[in-house]
Amino acid sequence: MPYETNSGAAPKRIVLVDDHPFMRMGLAQFINAQNDMVVCGEAAEPHEAMAVVENCRPDLILTDLNLPGKGGLELIKDLRAMYPRIPILVVSMHDEPHYAPRVLRAGARGYVMKSESVVRLAGAIREVLRGKMVVSERLASLILEIYSGKSGDKPEVPEARLSDREMEVLALIGSAVGTRAIASRLNISMKTVEAHRGNIKRKLGLDSSPELVRYAICWMEESGQAETALPKAS
Repeated sequence: MPYETNSGAAPKRIVLVDDHPFMRMGLAQFINAQNDMVVCGEAAEPHEAMAVVENCRPDLILTDLNLPGKGGLELIKDLRAMYPRIPILVVSMHDEPHYAPRVLRAGARGYVMKSESVVRLAGAIREVLRGKMVVSERLASLILEIYSGKSGDKPEVPEARLSDREMEVLALIGSAVGTRAIASRLNISMKTVEAHRGNIKRKLGLDSSPELVRYAICWMEESGQAETALPKAS
């Protein structure tokens, strides 16, 4: 149902960034059915997103993380540098504890998983537009534990040692994407991909490429991403 507003204010303008046309179409239909928000632009990849945001100057940017080229995390950092007053809300398939802290550090104001209901998504959009941050209760509790020092005795998650780009490469490896396709998708050289693979193995204490592949696949399964594996680059 459309959200009822009595303020008489103009609908908030939202830019959608997702590389799947059907996802953008569904989100646009839902958002445009609300009385207090409207989609003013769409983009499928980071470069296009920057141009769309520059053109329509939205009130909020709704973006996925799994984007071709530089990826969603780097897009968030670029958007924050160029448009610090425009809030960013991430909607992603990636398991929240693995990615939400990185998203928040990059400058986004919230994180909602694609498995959430559209009612939850609409509520999250409105919360962010009101200047609040949005994460799940589970992540909020984890963040409070970290800041209170209660989680200090817990072992560090190995993936926390990886950079944002290395996390992207690990996810692609776990989705059975080869080195050449990873290079194409992330718009980097194969040599750079191999360097990332080497750094990942070193940081995770893995001795060989087969061990890296097995680790990546298991990590994807444990984090709930295996059923929605990242697509290979065309």
